[in-house]
Amino acid sequence: MNTVVATPANPPRAGKVNLLDFDRDGLREFFAQLGEKPYRADQVMKWIYHNLEDDFEAMTDLGKALRTKLAEVSCIERPNTLVEKAATDGTHKWLLGMNQGNAVETVYIPEPTRGTLCVSSQIGCALNCQFCSTGAQGFNRNLSTAEIIGQVWVAAKYLGNITHQTRRITNVVMMGMGEPLANFDHVVRAMKLMRDDLGFGLAAKRVTLSTAGMVPQIDKLSEEIDVSLAVSLHATNDELRTELMPINKRYPLAELMGACDRWLARKPRTTITFEYTLMKGVNDQPLHAKQLIRFMRRYPTCKVNLIPFNPFPGTQFKRSETSVIEAFQAQLMAAGVLTMLRRTRGEDIDAACGQLAGQVKDRTRRSAEIRKRQNAEVTHAL
Repeated sequence: MNTVVATPANPPRAGKVNLLDFDRDGLREFFAQLGEKPYRADQVMKWIYHNLEDDFEAMTDLGKALRTKLAEVSCIERPNTLVEKAATDGTHKWLLGMNQGNAVETVYIPEPTRGTLCVSSQIGCALNCQFCSTGAQGFNRNLSTAEIIGQVWVAAKYLGNITHQTRRITNVVMMGMGEPLANFDHVVRAMKLMRDDLGFGLAAKRVTLSTAGMVPQIDKLSEEIDVSLAVSLHATNDELRTELMPINKRYPLAELMGACDRWLARKPRTTITFEYTLMKGVNDQPLHAKQLIRFMRRYPTCKVNLIPFNPFPGTQFKRSETSVIEAFQAQLMAAGVLTMLRRTRGEDIDAACGQLAGQVKDRTRRSAEIRKRQNAEVTHAL
């Protein structure tokens, strides 16, 4: 493992418009306001996302006058890399500074046939799922479009995104810090840039949004953009799911299943991935597998992604034993449920699923309350 502490690449440029905040339509409108033709916006998009260029002077197919004008009124300002870490398995994690002491984490997971980038949508998370390190950090704010797509830009620039016509980042998953659908407009705009041929040019099946189950926003998403959907499930009875995921109290399983039904009806050629984190003695027993099998009968073309719980400081949960995980998977597969077991990656740099924490100036006081409870537990144990 290695750690590199980097200095900020671009200081904040007050009063200038950040071009990373625009999708193609927005960028064309901005150029129209400058008195320029739409194709000039397209040229700049290619420079930003195909060539990963942030210096207007390097955009040589633009006239000198336009380059000067752009430099006066706009900028291409990506998040600042504070720390970069590489795990022994090749996983990379970046701690990216946002503002006022806040930072988010972005993770790249290389595999033989693909490279997946896990992107954050919020500084912290307000949903407080009990088994997630991000939730324990509390919540500060939503990320802007520029801060979301900027994570992809930073990673692509670092990795040298295209080498000998091989794309290093083949997939992007909105599974980092935060609930993406709670930051709907900025997340959708960023995903449009991921999908746009003038942006990162990823196919719909290669951009995945994971949600804890915000039902109205799932419906809205199906109308706004073609991407893949993953649903954080983790339990198939309301009592346990509400205990693990407080959002279930607002959108219980019956409502969530209705949203999933409508998603599949609107997008008949797509499927949904249901994510299920296995926690020792909590949701990993044969009875829980039977409940999950019954749930999946409603979605025969969809799959379950089993995730071994990844521990973090202060958590009450433990990872299920390997034999229990394998038995749980075998029980599902014997019942005809398409089941994948996610291999834990980047654990030695706290980059595994559920471990992302970043730096959050918590506005909810949740992190302080958790620390207070943990200190009380330690005192009682002594």
